[in-house]
Amino acid sequence: MSLAARRRITTRIIALDRSLEALPLFRLSDSADDTAIAYSPPSGGRWRVLPRPGDRLPGTFDQDVYIELWHRYHDLGAPADGVVRFTLHAFLRSIGRRVDGRTYEQLRSALARLNHTTLESQGAYFDAAAKSSVESRFNVLSAVFIERRRMLDRDQLTLFPSIAAAEPGEAVVTLAAGPRANIAAGHVVSLSAPHYQALSSPVARRLYRLMEVAREEGNLTWRVGLAELAERIPLAQRYPSHLQRVLQPAHEMLLAAGLLRDVAVRQHRREWFVDYVLSARAT
Repeated sequence: MSLAARRRITTRIIALDRSLEALPLFRLSDSADDTAIAYSPPSGGRWRVLPRPGDRLPGTFDQDVYIELWHRYHDLGAPADGVVRFTLHAFLRSIGRRVDGRTYEQLRSALARLNHTTLESQGAYFDAAAKSSVESRFNVLSAVFIERRRMLDRDQLTLFPSIAAAEPGEAVVTLAAGPRANIAAGHVVSLSAPHYQALSSPVARRLYRLMEVAREEGNLTWRVGLAELAERIPLAQRYPSHLQRVLQPAHEMLLAAGLLRDVAVRQHRREWFVDYVLSARAT
C-alpha cells in the first residue's frame, strides 16, 4: 500500500481518550454562564471544569478545535512528545471554517482556553495505567506557542500563489500527558472523521462522541436518564420539554447520517429516559 493510501486511511480515524470523552467539557448552549461545570458520575467521584478567571468555559468552536488537534496527533503517529505543529490557515480550512481575521482570533482564543481551562477530577477521571479513577488537575493542552510570521516573510507570500498571503502564523501545541497515556494504553474511543465533520450541529457531534463511549463499554443499546444526559453533554436546559426540543434536531441528524438506528424519549413513572439503538460502527 502506498504512503498516500495509508495516509487517506489514517486521516479517517480520530482516536480519543475514553475517560475524557465520558465527562463534560464544552458548554454547548447559548447560555452566557461562565461558572464551573460540575458533574458527579453515577459510578462516583466529582468532576469540575474551571475556566481561567476572566475567560469563559470552552464552547462549540473549542469542541471542534479539540477534535481536530487529536485528529492531527493520530495522523502524525502519536508523537512521543505530544507536539502538533500547524499553520492557523491550514487548521481553519481543515475544520471547515472561513479563513479571515475573525476566525484567526477565534482559533487563538480557543487554543489559549484549552491551555488554561483546568480539569479537576476527584475520583472521576479513569487513569488506564493506574487502573483506577484518580484525583488530579490538568489541562487539555500543556503548552501553546503561536509564532507570527515576520513582516518581511509575509510580504514575500504574495509571490507564491499556493500560500495564503494573510496567513498570520504557525502554532506549536503540546497535548496533555494524561489523555495521551490513556490513548497509548488503548483506553480509547474512535470517531470517523468524515461522519463527525458532516454533523453540523454541535449537540449532534457531542452525542456522537458519547455514543462511541457507550459502544466501547459494550452497549449497542444505551439507556440514559434525560437529566443525566443533559449533565454529560452538558446543556443548560433542565426541563424535560426544553431538553427534548434541543435534542430532537440532533437525534434526527444522527439518524439521517446512519449513526443511530433508533432513538426514543420515554417517561417511566416520574423519570424521563432516552433509549438509543446504535448503528454498526461508522467507517
